Amino acid sequence: MARDGSLTKARLLVEAERLFAEIGVWQAATGDIVRSAGQRNTSALTYHFESRQGVLDAILAEHGNPIDQKRGELLREAGPPALDVRDLIAALVRPMTSVLNNPRGRRYVRIVAQLSDRFPDWRDTPTGVNQTHLAYALTLLEQVAAGEQAVMREARLLAMIQLMTVSLAARAGEIDHREPSLDATTYEQHLIDVLTGVLTAPSS
Repeated sequence: MARDGSLTKARLLVEAERLFAEIGVWQAATGDIVRSAGQRNTSALTYHFESRQGVLDAILAEHGNPIDQKRGELLREAGPPALDVRDLIAALVRPMTSVLNNPRGRRYVRIVAQLSDRFPDWRDTPTGVNQTHLAYALTLLEQVAAGEQAVMREARLLAMIQLMTVSLAARAGEIDHREPSLDATTYEQHLIDVLTGVLTAPSS
């Protein structure tokens, strides 16, 4: 692709990311994305990404692939002998809290939180997204979740994922609009504690 085409594609991706986070993944108009990227050709988004889903997958890949690589590093550092529930949850949380340090990372977590209808299908990987270590950690966590029946363990896991993504999105908004009530380290530890409790608290 020509350099101008690469720059156009990059601008479209950034503007889609911004509007998806601020307005909504399904609410943001593709025409507004094109105009915000400074393009006159109304079909620019379709040309570069084929569809709204295409640009969404590209956003998820750009942020998610480095996050999954970091997640793998944390899992290797913990090592199989020491890998417990908290280690696994920390490997999920820490790469996500680290992206809260920059505006694009905060937009990313706000986008992910909007995709809750996809969470039950977490084994299905979006196009171009590498979730190898995410899938590994979630598979192990589902096995140790509280509940005698598989359906209950799955429900616990989905509740944990939902709470994690909603909390991260709320934290992103807090950072963008006011001084957070918790410092970064305290927030991270608190989230790990809460998610561990959600997954492992005894069934009634």
